[in-house]
Amino acid sequence: MLTAIVGINWGDEGKGRMVDLLSEEYDIIVRYQGGNNAGHTVVNEKGKFILNLLPSGILREATVNVMGNGMVIDIEHLANEIERLKEKGIVISSKNLKISDKAIICLPYHRQQDVLEEERLADKKFGSTKRGIAPVYSDKYSKKGIRIGDLLDYNILSEKLKGIIEWKNLTIEKGYGAEPIMFEETLDWLEKYGNIVRPYITDVSKYLDDSKKEGKKIMFEAQLGALRDIDFGIYPYTSSSQTISSYATCGAGIPGTKLDCVIGIMKAYSTCVGEGPFTVEMFGDEAEELRKAGAEYGAATGRPRRVGAFDIPASRYGIKVQGADEIALTKLDVLSYMDKIPVCVAYEIDGKETLDFPTGNELNKAKPVIKYLPGFKQDISKIRKFEDLPKEAKEYIKYIEEATEAPIKYISVGPERDAYIEVN
Repeated sequence: MLTAIVGINWGDEGKGRMVDLLSEEYDIIVRYQGGNNAGHTVVNEKGKFILNLLPSGILREATVNVMGNGMVIDIEHLANEIERLKEKGIVISSKNLKISDKAIICLPYHRQQDVLEEERLADKKFGSTKRGIAPVYSDKYSKKGIRIGDLLDYNILSEKLKGIIEWKNLTIEKGYGAEPIMFEETLDWLEKYGNIVRPYITDVSKYLDDSKKEGKKIMFEAQLGALRDIDFGIYPYTSSSQTISSYATCGAGIPGTKLDCVIGIMKAYSTCVGEGPFTVEMFGDEAEELRKAGAEYGAATGRPRRVGAFDIPASRYGIKVQGADEIALTKLDVLSYMDKIPVCVAYEIDGKETLDFPTGNELNKAKPVIKYLPGFKQDISKIRKFEDLPKEAKEYIKYIEEATEAPIKYISVGPERDAYIEVN
């Protein structure tokens, strides 16, 4: 069984929580793209964990966790993340963590370049997390990247680094006018943190291919959502990688493999971190009330998330792009304070209503068409059966299911591992 867990909207849908829940049924969990520019928050019997790089299955002792070739890995951040988990009693070894030798390393100069570019853009900035993601992916496709596998031979690494830094300083020093990148300092950084991650370096493609032949169950964990995909998202306000399910096996290391199931994650309302068009955005007291109810602050950055009504056009588009077979609806419990629940049922563009989600310039002109459904005004966090939900909550779920044309299989009613309903 090969399953992908993916985001339907702008990210922050609760993928980590669902991966942690469903990972009990899988042998291997694979992160296949992105870096430490987003976070997956997981709450279980061991405590609350925020994971930026490590797959969410790392919290289960029997699960093997893989960081695929599609990722960009800040090895300093990874080393610190591993240490924090170990301090909380999580066992991490070369048996349950494997890092692809083909993954690209995100270096300090990538972070520096990210900051310099956002400062240069000023009020036209993209809303970057300033963790070096766009610069490191740019270097990957310019063939100026350093791979995790380069950490296995520091002599070869040193030679590669010299040429790359000479090239990179054309931008940092002579372009931005910043202090030049220092070779020795950068090599020391690579050696220091490289020594920590070296035991986990693996030929992940061979490992996954062998595991597949052995009949192991593999789950592919995405970062961010469909609307942040570099090709199909709200470009240029996207991530710099492919967040969609069809990239899962490629970014993991087994590109010739087909998925058996795609589970799409979406919230019972909309959230967005960063810049770019967000048609359903709420403002003022209405937004603050929803933000506080849902504790909507970025797991990686701490930034307040933009919040809004559930967005049917965006969700229909995300489901289509992801090829989602079934849906997990998260944070339904957050809406319990509302007398009436807003839903964006269509967009109005140039005076015409549409269910289509435009990813080009027309999106900037879109206005939400809002419909209100009755609130359920009840604490549902202890409910574990669909039939026990309030009538209004069941009607809200069914309305979303019919409007998005996708079956809702899971409903989360709280942050804890067991706070969910499985719909039969």
